[in-house]
Amino acid sequence: MDFRYLGNSGMQISEITYGNWLTHGSQVENDIATQCVRAALESGITTFDTADVYANGRAEEVLGAALKGERRESLEIFTKVYWPVGPDPKGKNDTGLSRKHVMEGIDGSLRRLQMDHVDLYQAHRYDNFTPLEEIMQAFADVVRAGKALYIGVSEWTAEQIRAGHALAQELGIGLVSSQPQYSMLWRIIEREVVPTCRELGIGQIVWSPIAQGVLSGKYKPGQELPAGSRATDEKGGADMIKRWLADDVLTRVQELQPIAGDLGLTMAQLAVAWVLQNDNVSAALVGASRPEQVAENVKAAGVKIPDDAMKRIDEALGDVVTDDPGMVARSVPTQRAV
Repeated sequence: MDFRYLGNSGMQISEITYGNWLTHGSQVENDIATQCVRAALESGITTFDTADVYANGRAEEVLGAALKGERRESLEIFTKVYWPVGPDPKGKNDTGLSRKHVMEGIDGSLRRLQMDHVDLYQAHRYDNFTPLEEIMQAFADVVRAGKALYIGVSEWTAEQIRAGHALAQELGIGLVSSQPQYSMLWRIIEREVVPTCRELGIGQIVWSPIAQGVLSGKYKPGQELPAGSRATDEKGGADMIKRWLADDVLTRVQELQPIAGDLGLTMAQLAVAWVLQNDNVSAALVGASRPEQVAENVKAAGVKIPDDAMKRIDEALGDVVTDDPGMVARSVPTQRAV
């Protein structure tokens, strides 16, 4: 495993970071997730990313239990706050980044993780309703209370990151990371987010580097979707992947196979290695539905893709690449409801 500094902080993280994402937290899913966490540790991964909302809190519980007994100083644990969590998450303060929700959120996460602090606490989305000053003051108080060491954001625009970073600087805390979607097929952050973060010393922890599995090559144009795959998951997975399932996209993706073969990589390993070529990327988040997938993905660590292969990748994918920030669908309202 190779390690990188998280932004301009002094903390190093494994460049392959395990994303502990559960959908519904059934016992079978919990058991598999625990096996995957153990496989990640055995593969040299020390950094684990989760969120309070994943499986309504169960993902944090499973991760904490799976890491029980590990030397805490040898791990980097990340979690997030924004979305509602709980047995009846319908309260008026259950969503967003109000001081109330952030302070209650970190306590809930630490309880579920069975830890006294996390290494990185992240705003899972931008909150258009809460003043940014209130948001950053709440995160600063979390850091000063010793409940988190650093703070980060997820899916914030370049403008939002710049404003948040300025306030963090005034408050004397480290806003060191951004967690956006990034892959060969989804390159929106290259336009504005990456240049801004390079300037500010913020590193990217990118999610979906394999484009929900599409870049593994298992989805073929004109063929039935593989049984049991994310594309057939009616509990939410199919909604996330459907944008990539057009035949023109899948046809182009298949053209990556000989490029991966020439480098001695699987297509999934090529996809993970590709995002790691960006010097602003501190880590690639990878999940797994089976422990053996973790061991395979880790082989992308330390891989240097030659310039000619990078050019071949661009030529193979052509115009199916999405790189326009204007195409991002907003995941939260932009006006306060009345």
